[in-house]
Amino acid sequence: MTDNTNKGLALALIGALVIVPDTLFMRWSGLGAAQMVAWRGCLQAAVLLSLWIVLSRDRRRDLTALATPLGVLAALAQATNAALFATGIAVAPVAVVLFAVATVPLVAAVLGAVFLGDRAGRSTITAALVVLAGIGLSVSGSYGGAGSPLLGALCGGAVALSLAGSFTLFRARPDLSVFLTVGAGAAISGLTALTLVPSLWQSNGYVPAIWVTGLLILPISFTTMNMATRYTVAANVSLILLLETVLGPIVVWIGVGEPVGPRGLVGGAIVVLTLTVYLWNERRQAIRLARSA
Repeated sequence: MTDNTNKGLALALIGALVIVPDTLFMRWSGLGAAQMVAWRGCLQAAVLLSLWIVLSRDRRRDLTALATPLGVLAALAQATNAALFATGIAVAPVAVVLFAVATVPLVAAVLGAVFLGDRAGRSTITAALVVLAGIGLSVSGSYGGAGSPLLGALCGGAVALSLAGSFTLFRARPDLSVFLTVGAGAAISGLTALTLVPSLWQSNGYVPAIWVTGLLILPISFTTMNMATRYTVAANVSLILLLETVLGPIVVWIGVGEPVGPRGLVGGAIVVLTLTVYLWNERRQAIRLARSA
């Protein structure tokens, strides 16, 4: 492996490990969905927009790109992702939400085929069908009263769609500033949620836990993942991100005792193993193409 590839893998690993306890801190906060969206959105927006101001080489060009229809759509996709992820965690078992969110690479492949002319091979279609079966099995499982698995799968699926949609838009418009666009989306979700909550502080848990997610976990994981894609193929980054899908439910189980029943475990294993095989194949193809170029 080249030094650049090793650097990319290291950055992706840092990002994946940082984001693993994200859902645990959300549980510890004891906040409702709108409260979490408000805190996370506003804090993440403050950090990312500050980074954009410091690091941008041409702010006027970035703002002009964001003001286009595709730029606005990308920001709205990020806002939707932020809102629905917190909602899913608030109303459903963490494991089901994470299993559904893990389908982002598959959804991105399908959207790329539909809108960008990418070729969606038989492996993509097969993997999508197997993953859907795994999610269906996990939804039918028992989670000790930790909310509605069906709502969790729907929210997680919608998050995967919005995330994959934003990735597709970034590919279509490489001039979009990632920091500005994601920061704008976070601001939209956070400020909108602020209008829906009577109090940001009413909680059955520990409110500062949500500050950790908005100020540290989200910005650090986002920045390192974004940097990782510059040094290694996207399939490598997606493979390492599966650590969150595997470790996230375990961390939540250890931290707050939220169980994952047998069907949830089997369904989650189907999702993770299928995505691992699919992404490994994508990685091999990307490396082969890079070497032949």
